[in-house]
Amino acid sequence: MALKTRFTEAFGLDHPVALAPMAGAAGGALAAAVTQAGGLGLLGGGYGDADWTFGEWDRAGNAAIGVGFITWRLTPQVLEVALARRPRAVMLSFGDPAPFAGMVHAAGVPLICQCQTLDHARAALEAGARVVVAQGGEAGGHGDTRGTMTLVPETADLLAARSPDTLLLAAGGIADGRGLAAALMLGADGALVGTRFWAAAEALVPAGFHAAAVVAGGDATRRGRAPDAARLLDWPAPFTIRTLRSAFTERWAADPEALRSDATARDTWAQAQARGDAAEGSPVAGEAVGLIRDIAPAAEILARISAEAERRLSL
Repeated sequence: MALKTRFTEAFGLDHPVALAPMAGAAGGALAAAVTQAGGLGLLGGGYGDADWTFGEWDRAGNAAIGVGFITWRLTPQVLEVALARRPRAVMLSFGDPAPFAGMVHAAGVPLICQCQTLDHARAALEAGARVVVAQGGEAGGHGDTRGTMTLVPETADLLAARSPDTLLLAAGGIADGRGLAAALMLGADGALVGTRFWAAAEALVPAGFHAAAVVAGGDATRRGRAPDAARLLDWPAPFTIRTLRSAFTERWAADPEALRSDATARDTWAQAQARGDAAEGSPVAGEAVGLIRDIAPAAEILARISAEAERRLSL
């Protein structure tokens, strides 16, 4: 049994899985590895840092990858350079895609829009998205509060009624074949996987964070604003960031905004992040961390997910 879906057919993939373009973690090596293994590798363009983004893109070599950006920080200049590289797709998350959609369409590149509510999905359709990602609140990194289990089928119904040719990916809490099989049964054409690939050998993640992840359960995560305050980032409501719980996140949970005026605390946090100190930092991982027991090459992870999903769906 082969997992052939509208998503695999549209993008010429062997597996209905895309790499979440995780800022700072999904670099060129990870995006290339997922693409070469038969998925859709998306580079984490994140906050639009051109030097980082295009330097990592070069590290992907000749692999046909796409790129994702945080919409509220993206500039037309960075997007223009990205489109000139002929990405497999451009994914926009956390903001109105409309101001950038025309550029993406004019370049003939598929537009993927990540959505956390039905209103976001409607805006994605207005922007002409080729693929809509329904992201549940279980996901690592930034997101909202809707659960994957209900958001995905509700979005599937919306697309079926309004734009049946638009593809749907599920995101949030998907780390193994059970999750991928469930996503397909809920009406998605595939899955966008973040945390499981965050725990891949090729991910740009410190060893200490990986070590913390393999022993953590899903209860060991929380949503909050402290990591954003520590970086002096003004994330728009309602988005918060899910990370592993740590001494840092618990210390600042009650008043995260106070970090903005505490340069010493911010510097201590930044140093912990750099050295992979999971107690004084805040590893960015979702509830799916409880399903991760090893750090493995991305190709192996993708093969496992796909093979298990095939088995589950053939029962």
